[in-house]
Amino acid sequence: MKKGLLFLTLAQAGLLLWGGPLVSPARAQEPATFQPPPDSEIPSGPFGDLVRKGELIFTQTGKFAGKYVGNDLTCESCHLDRGRKPYAAPLWAAYVNYPRFRSKNNKVSRLGERIQGCFRFSMNGTPPSLDSETIRSLVAYSFWMSRGAPVGKKLSGQGMYHMPPPARKPDPFRGKKVYAARCALCHGADGLGTTSGHDVAFPPVWGPRSYNMGAGLAKISKLAGFVKMNMPLSKGDTLSDQESWDVAAYVDSQPRPADPRKIH
Repeated sequence: MKKGLLFLTLAQAGLLLWGGPLVSPARAQEPATFQPPPDSEIPSGPFGDLVRKGELIFTQTGKFAGKYVGNDLTCESCHLDRGRKPYAAPLWAAYVNYPRFRSKNNKVSRLGERIQGCFRFSMNGTPPSLDSETIRSLVAYSFWMSRGAPVGKKLSGQGMYHMPPPARKPDPFRGKKVYAARCALCHGADGLGTTSGHDVAFPPVWGPRSYNMGAGLAKISKLAGFVKMNMPLSKGDTLSDQESWDVAAYVDSQPRPADPRKIH
């Protein structure tokens, strides 16, 4: 199964001594994040079947929606823990905040249209039609995950973490050192990811099989917030803010597919 966009470090091998992520005092005071319902409560019948299909597409996108995917990423590459993890654009916060205005396309978009954009930019692929089983399943999965969440309200942990301005200008050269120390073991020194057998173990963070220049994570501020709260794997909030800015600047300075809106 393809994994998420994860930065593996020696901490995961148990070679560091602390037992969990270091959370800043400000974030420690944030309200508890919403908890989506467990899989055990997915109902039987057509709706439950659609939800389960959505989860399969979400976690194994290349296998269950391969004709729409143009790289080695899955939905879970950016929306970690099957779309449940706070500050990794969790699905439970997405569904209840759509439709919404998006400056990217200067319109009020439905969730299905937002998912189409993920296929086009993050997956560097072809958007499924809104009435396709792929979109219907992913929307059903998102709807299920949001059961009980307040509609139209900002939720703790929604979207990506908004980074405060960096103390120093983000520097790819400093970021290269952070990447080598904290990320390369997983994603490779060349950023092209690693494999396990015929499967992608950890996806590429640049190169021809990664997200394109139109994706959200191609913006340094977005990637810095993602890195800060989620990387290294299971050790989010252990890199400093400056390290997060710098490694994001390094990763996004590397070659990747063009924004399809600008190819011509």
